[in-house]
Amino acid sequence: MKESTKKHLDRLVERYPSLNACRGDIERAFELIAADLASGGKILVCGNGGSAADAQHIVGELMKGFLKSRPLPDDVKRSIEDAGGERGRYIASKLQGALPAIALVGQDAFFTAFANDVDASLVFAQQVYALGNKYDVLIGISTSGNSANVIDALYVAKSVGMDTVGFTGRSGGKMDGICDITIKVPANDTPDVQEFHMPVYHTLCAMLEEELI
Repeated sequence: MKESTKKHLDRLVERYPSLNACRGDIERAFELIAADLASGGKILVCGNGGSAADAQHIVGELMKGFLKSRPLPDDVKRSIEDAGGERGRYIASKLQGALPAIALVGQDAFFTAFANDVDASLVFAQQVYALGNKYDVLIGISTSGNSANVIDALYVAKSVGMDTVGFTGRSGGKMDGICDITIKVPANDTPDVQEFHMPVYHTLCAMLEEELI
């Protein structure tokens, strides 16, 4: 880990001292995810309710510049310029480096079709089966650690060789025994857990950007 990457984690525990209890798991989650991305993998993220919003938030920070502007490499710019001429030059000047990530929420047509035709509880699991591969990682978010549809998706992720990271509350719930790494923030009530999840995933996104972009 670069020293500049570590500083994001230092800042997190300085601002939220109670999260020092999670520091080791946050660092291990970073190392796992960074290794998967460096191997050509991608990140899938799922959760329900507020955690669904968090899933989309995480993807938003990864797929574009977060704390850095992320200009494209010169060879990539040239390829886009060659393909698109004058418009290609504009595109190349605006696009940003991206860390591939997909939130498994918000696909309304798929959700409603699968819920109507098959089983609404398996909409995350179906997407993991369709999209997941070795070197990918599934981040499952559940404040209780017991969300059945997230747990089902984790089972499928493990079956296809994906790594798994869980975001939960203090108890960890069932996810603690399933995920490769479980980040259990020091809170029990859903709003309190969610308030801790945000600075943790912001820090992870900043660390990944610092290390890989």
